[in-house]
Amino acid sequence: MIANHINSFQADFFQVTQDRAVKFVSTSNRGPHLEVMSDKRQRARVQGSWAKPLPKQPRPTGAIPNPSSVVKPSANPPPAGWGVGQRMFEYQQPAKPVRDVPTEKVMEMGGDYEISHGPSGVSRLRLIPGFLPPEEADWAFSKLLAELPWSQKTNYRQGEAYEEPRLTCWYGELPYTYAHSTMEANTQWHPLLVTLRCAIEKASGHRFNSLMCNLYRNCKDSIGWHSDDEAALGTRPTIASLSLGDMRVFSLRKQPAPEENGDYTYVERLRIPLTHGTLLMMEGATQDDWQHSVAKEYHDRGPRINLTFRTMYPEHDRDQGPDYHPNTKHTGLHKQLHT
Repeated sequence: MIANHINSFQADFFQVTQDRAVKFVSTSNRGPHLEVMSDKRQRARVQGSWAKPLPKQPRPTGAIPNPSSVVKPSANPPPAGWGVGQRMFEYQQPAKPVRDVPTEKVMEMGGDYEISHGPSGVSRLRLIPGFLPPEEADWAFSKLLAELPWSQKTNYRQGEAYEEPRLTCWYGELPYTYAHSTMEANTQWHPLLVTLRCAIEKASGHRFNSLMCNLYRNCKDSIGWHSDDEAALGTRPTIASLSLGDMRVFSLRKQPAPEENGDYTYVERLRIPLTHGTLLMMEGATQDDWQHSVAKEYHDRGPRINLTFRTMYPEHDRDQGPDYHPNTKHTGLHKQLHT
């Protein structure tokens, strides 16, 4: 009976039991051999209700949360928006009308320009490119750069001293005070400056007895926003500005209206590239209604000389109009202007 059982196991077969899957293999030299399949392969190949279940995750310990403290989604959620509940976003008309910032205008062509008509009067500019021919401008620039007594002026702002970011020198029979600092009178005019003054007087029809010379050494030198409106210049002064050397941008901006409270955001602006040998005349109410500046630049610039001719009045003559000129009885400058 045992032999009959042995013969019945000569063919390979699989038998599945409740505990595991086994494989019987017959060999010629010995009895059946039992191989136990690995757990991983067993789970992959044998599917049934007897498969070993995954271990259960332990339940969290601690107090059971109060159902009233659990946040549940609202049955009637508020509509999407800026607010929640009754505090919804509402559009309101701005208190002040929205305004566009004016585009800066560029002035390059020579000519006479009326840049504004108020509030103090008509403001005029006269632009004359090439007032000095290139050869004369080159010679004048080299001579003045080498021979004028350039120095760096110290100014004061809110009680603190600072050095101007440029070099200057002053010519005139009267001293010149600005930024709480005074440049002393200097009647020793360089001969070339006298020649240039006479040429500008002939072309403009104005007379000048004083001169501020500015030397911008490179792109870092500058002059901030200001107006040439000192009392010593009289009412509606005329300023003649001659440029020599590298080009720099001369900017102007309109004085804001009183209701703007000093805000320059929406004022008119002009931009004038002043090239070698260019003459710019500022006339009328320009110094009353406009400011001007030469800003720092962020690319290389060579030196530039700016000569600004103007008329200075002694204290008892400062209320005179723009066509009045000091005479020899008051200042002794009339003879100097025409000698």
